[in-house]
Amino acid sequence: MKKIVFFFILIANFHSVSAQKDSIVLNNNNKLVGEIKSLDKSVLTIKTTYSDSDFKIKWFRVKEIYSNRSFIVSLSNGSRFNATINTDSINKKAVLIDQGEFILESTLNKVIYLDAIGQNFLSRLTAEFDIGITLTKANNSKQLTSNARLDYSANKWSLSNTFNSVYSRQDSVQDIKRIEGTTTFQWFLKNDWFLSTSGTFLSNNEQLLKLRSTGKVGAGYYFKHNNNLSLAAGSGIAFSNEEYLDGADPGKNSLEFYFGSQFNKYEIGDLSLLTSVFAYPSITEKGRFRVDFKFDMKYDLPWDFYIKTGITYNFDNQPAQGATKDDYVFQTSFGWELD
Repeated sequence: MKKIVFFFILIANFHSVSAQKDSIVLNNNNKLVGEIKSLDKSVLTIKTTYSDSDFKIKWFRVKEIYSNRSFIVSLSNGSRFNATINTDSINKKAVLIDQGEFILESTLNKVIYLDAIGQNFLSRLTAEFDIGITLTKANNSKQLTSNARLDYSANKWSLSNTFNSVYSRQDSVQDIKRIEGTTTFQWFLKNDWFLSTSGTFLSNNEQLLKLRSTGKVGAGYYFKHNNNLSLAAGSGIAFSNEEYLDGADPGKNSLEFYFGSQFNKYEIGDLSLLTSVFAYPSITEKGRFRVDFKFDMKYDLPWDFYIKTGITYNFDNQPAQGATKDDYVFQTSFGWELD
């Protein structure tokens, strides 16, 4: 009987050890053994058997990494591989990225993204949702804002969806309604170049827009892409179709150039910044020029909650008759993210 019990204990211990295929060593020489799930925006996520929740560790705190599993590995120079990653047994400051056919030597600070190959669909998703409510006794004012984001990352491409809405109502003033949604697809090329296509939908009664639909096709380049920040710029062709609210001008169709830039700073402790600006000089409407600007600042809280504040600004030098040339929304909200 004792031999049987001892046999099952050995089997259990073997299973436990074999399941824990990955390990990392931190700057203070503490070692974590478990399953590396991902590295994104300078945060490494690792699952262990001795914790109910995953550990999230700042990447700069990791000095060694060991795994016999295959990952999607991205480097700061834009290279992407399907490979294993291990710290060199001789030179501890180097990591060996083994692609099977050849081994590339690099350093941890140049590794900006990891995702275990073979993980399920949900493991490649990141999502966030936040909401803000303002109630004021004066004029019986009520305002509701909401934001949502859903991203999916694969080896050679990514898909991003965003949604933003603002509803405001108060006595003796016309209701305010603004809804915007964007879907963006990027295909990653060599040396930090990428192709991009997107569709944006905007309804905004401040600018008398019943619906503006904008489709874009273009290319871009990451000037900077590391564990602290990313800076990208792109340009291409856009086509906009506009329908106005009753009483405004008839709808417009416009073929436009576009050029823009996006800056993402995510290594400021628990604070991250995201800003983008896009300009649309029209090809078919003489002298017309539009600008879309966004800035978000997010502070991470425990248990994947966060507080976010930001501003969205839209400018059109040839708006519908009776509409304002520009409009802005300032929001502060509380939310939760799945990462």
